[in-house]
Amino acid sequence: MATTQTQTQTQAKHDARPAAASAALRLAQRAWRSLHTDAENSIRLADRALARAIDARDAAGEAWARLARGFHMLYFAGPAEAGDELLLARACFQALGDRAGEILATTGQGRALWRRGRFDEAESQLLPLRDEGLRLLKNEQRGVLLNAIAGCYSAQGRSAEAFAYMYEALRGAGPRRGYGFDAALYCNLSHELLQLGDCDEALTTINRGLARCEGMRNPRLVSLLLINRIMCLTELGRAPEALADLQHICTLPTDASGRGTNALHFETLAICALRAGQSELAAQLLQRAHDGGYFHLPDEHIEVAIASALLAGGQGDAPAGLAALKAVQPLLNDKPGAVSLRVRCHHAQVVSELHETLGDATAALQALRQWQTLQAHRAQQASRARYQAAALQTELLTLQHRLEDNETKRRATERARAELALANEALQRKIAEVQSLQSALREQATHDVLTGLFNRRHLNDTLPALLAMALRERQPLAAVVIDLDHFKVINDSHGHHAGDGLLAAFGRLLREHGRRSDMAFRYGGEEFCLLLPNTTAMSALGKVESLLAAWREQVFQLDSGRLAGQSFSAGVADTVAAHDTPAALLRAADNELLAAKRSGRNRVFVQAGPGNGRLIEVHA
Repeated sequence: MATTQTQTQTQAKHDARPAAASAALRLAQRAWRSLHTDAENSIRLADRALARAIDARDAAGEAWARLARGFHMLYFAGPAEAGDELLLARACFQALGDRAGEILATTGQGRALWRRGRFDEAESQLLPLRDEGLRLLKNEQRGVLLNAIAGCYSAQGRSAEAFAYMYEALRGAGPRRGYGFDAALYCNLSHELLQLGDCDEALTTINRGLARCEGMRNPRLVSLLLINRIMCLTELGRAPEALADLQHICTLPTDASGRGTNALHFETLAICALRAGQSELAAQLLQRAHDGGYFHLPDEHIEVAIASALLAGGQGDAPAGLAALKAVQPLLNDKPGAVSLRVRCHHAQVVSELHETLGDATAALQALRQWQTLQAHRAQQASRARYQAAALQTELLTLQHRLEDNETKRRATERARAELALANEALQRKIAEVQSLQSALREQATHDVLTGLFNRRHLNDTLPALLAMALRERQPLAAVVIDLDHFKVINDSHGHHAGDGLLAAFGRLLREHGRRSDMAFRYGGEEFCLLLPNTTAMSALGKVESLLAAWREQVFQLDSGRLAGQSFSAGVADTVAAHDTPAALLRAADNELLAAKRSGRNRVFVQAGPGNGRLIEVHA
């Protein structure tokens, strides 16, 4: 079963269906919040949440459902069952990467170890979680961790540390944010006060806890507070006043609707009944303690022996009572830190009473002196605990302040990082703007805005390198100079706007008909220049001839009318004709252009060899 459940929660991380998962998680967290305010409803909600979570393969819902179930088992079932369920919850939180949930589940496991008497093991598991838990957990969750650590110290008789952790837990898990957990803390505080013999303060704390329980549905917590009150009244010699509380506890069922099956303290109730003169009731309670085997801790074992001894003494069999007390003596000798001073005092007191009953004054006096020594030690411990608790409380508050300072610094760092990221983003935008502007400026520096062709400045920068490469590699380079025919007439007749349109159209024509290696320039006004690498003048002739034919086919619809049949004149030269300087090459092409215009325009002159021109006429 455990293997199947673990596999379920592992797969859940990948297969959760969001809608069902959120429903299961909400139920599970409601179950957690109702652990103390409505215990019976809490387990119902947790069971429903677990069923939904497993069905929906929802890891988060399963983790919280198992956490709530595990803590409910700590209160209403045995520590072994609770430990198993909390182990599964811890595995779910680990799979989710939820460290806070993992700490809570581990805290529950530590409490289960504590309930089984494994105090040192519980402390070694819980104490390393303290600082991280204070940082990650809030309100009642933090209180759960601190209270569990306090329980370890209480079980070891270290009341100072126990008090400090309990009060720190109470500070964060008050009535507004503790979901009833503060009532449990009042119960634990009163128990610790009892251990130190401060019964009057314990009674005050118990009454606070009982007042807090009003309106809550948690009979187990009420019963624990009442048991502490019974212990107080018994120790104060007022056991008859506690009989009403005792009778109320006995009416509660030992299941999840009442007291549960965990730590029922029938032996404590039996001692109260005996001190109140109710021997028959005490015998019944003691028998229930023996039949159920509800006692696990050393204090519980010894109190069973004390109740048995008092019952035997009341029945006139003091030797049997002393034998019962002697049987638990190894617990007092072997585990001095595991048995509370309160129970040690009670044990010595009953030993003295039974020896007195037998007339053994020496043994009775010896036990009484032992009781007095223990009581004095108890009083000293109470006094020391107040000072040590205050010191530890200060330490915890200092730690809390340091954690808060670290959190403040972390948030400030995150804000600074966010501001830096925004500044970097703004800087990147500015850099992009500058780069775009630079690109535009470079474009403007090398290109003619109207035609989109390179400008004359770029021609002057480019031609020397192209010419040098052509001469070095002994490859021809052709230059073509073109002049649009009768362009001034168009400007005069149709306006400069129409003339600009023709110039732009001619620029597009040159770009469309050129090779990637060809370069087209606006030479000035209506003049253009082409540089054609790896091309002789005669080869360039065919290209220019095609351009002239394409230009003559262009038709323009102007506001002032239709314009068609445009032409241009061109001159072509190349490096084959020994033009070894940029100026000579351009001058040769320009000379051919002038010759073409003088011959009537609408034609191309090509310099085929040094000093020799040839007219090429293109007809419409």
